[in-house]
Amino acid sequence: MKKGFYFSLLTMLSLSLMSSTCSSDDDGGGPIDNSEQISQIENTAESGSWRITNFNDSGQNETSNYNGYDFSFNSDGFLVATNGSSTITGTWSVTDDSNSSDDSIDDDDDIDFNIFFAVTETNDFEDLNDDWDIVSTSSTRIELIDISGGNGDTDMLTFDKN
Repeated sequence: MKKGFYFSLLTMLSLSLMSSTCSSDDDGGGPIDNSEQISQIENTAESGSWRITNFNDSGQNETSNYNGYDFSFNSDGFLVATNGSSTITGTWSVTDDSNSSDDSIDDDDDIDFNIFFAVTETNDFEDLNDDWDIVSTSSTRIELIDISGGNGDTDMLTFDKN
């Protein structure tokens, strides 16, 4: 009877140790809640006016196309770019994109910074239309990247606060 008791105790202890070393978050199967980070990014973008300090389109520096423009990311989802003589209006949003098929920098933290201007293809602002991946954000800088799924070209976009 003592052998059966010790065997049962040893089996229970082994099972207990094995189950405590496995964690449900180790498998990456559960959804990631990015709502707090999304809210912080939105608040940062809405906190003043911004200018483009770097726009690199597939290796081509096109920053000068946006010289003199101030960008305002409004809380209603409108994006306004103005340079004193002209105003271009678009939309923006920050979304949680858990779609693993896109090319993001960190698949565990896939938040998109979406920009859209309803302009013709020849307009410089059309190049900004994308679901950008976020490289980094601070109170004074938003750095974005897009890696083309078709040809693998990389676009970089940086906004600095005015």
